[in-house]
Amino acid sequence: MKIIECPRDAMQGFPKQIETKQKVDYINQLLRVGFHTIDFGSFVSPKAIPQMADTKEVLSQLNLNETSSELLAIIANIKGAETGVTFPEIKYLGYPFSISETFQLRNTKKTIADSQLLIKDIKKLLTTQELVVYISMGFGNPYGDHWNTSVVERYVDFLVNEGITTISLADTLGMANTKDIESVFNTLSKRYEGIEFGAHFHSTPQNWQDKTQAAYDSGCLRFDVAMKGYGGCPFADDHLVGNTATEQFITWMEQRGLAHSLDMEAFNKALAMSSEVFKSE
Repeated sequence: MKIIECPRDAMQGFPKQIETKQKVDYINQLLRVGFHTIDFGSFVSPKAIPQMADTKEVLSQLNLNETSSELLAIIANIKGAETGVTFPEIKYLGYPFSISETFQLRNTKKTIADSQLLIKDIKKLLTTQELVVYISMGFGNPYGDHWNTSVVERYVDFLVNEGITTISLADTLGMANTKDIESVFNTLSKRYEGIEFGAHFHSTPQNWQDKTQAAYDSGCLRFDVAMKGYGGCPFADDHLVGNTATEQFITWMEQRGLAHSLDMEAFNKALAMSSEVFKSE
């Protein structure tokens, strides 16, 4: 099981600006826990996501000498990719690729066709990094854009042909149901050997567990989470829609006898710190 802790996703839409030092201290604590990957920041326009404007400064102060965790940063255009590839300490660059034309335009001001060309260009820039593609609106959309499992397959075909080996399916607005989750993961896991498929679920406190169980039962072994469920999509109308809470996900694993190698003392310290980091007053 690969657990991807996502402080970037938790922080990016937080209404109060989080000080750089506080980000650094928090992420350094997360690096002690033993997560597979820390989604720590993004190279995007500070006008679009002001909370991430200090990603370079945060990165320069991270203690990477005694951690097994890899770093992931989100990019949204070629400029972000050009910046990201200059930092060898970052193992993964993540690109949000929506299979909803409406959302792709809203999120990155690009069409799906534009984004396909961009992925080709980003791949040419990569040196030591790997590109992780997030298929946003991976389980449907509220805009009336056509969606079914075959649509997902069509775009996964494109990504696999471009050499992408890690693809995360995102329930961007928290609207996925367990039937569609099972259909997508069962289909993809059987069709594409050697490709790692992950789940990035935005959910309510009432349905995160059903979604997680459906994905796991259908072959998913990579999950994005965030302490206390902070974050989610800034376009979601429901304020209860957030990330899967890390502490609940770990309990879910333990209840099912699924092993993890996290340092729980470091984990509990990070969990306590998250209350201060995301303090609204």
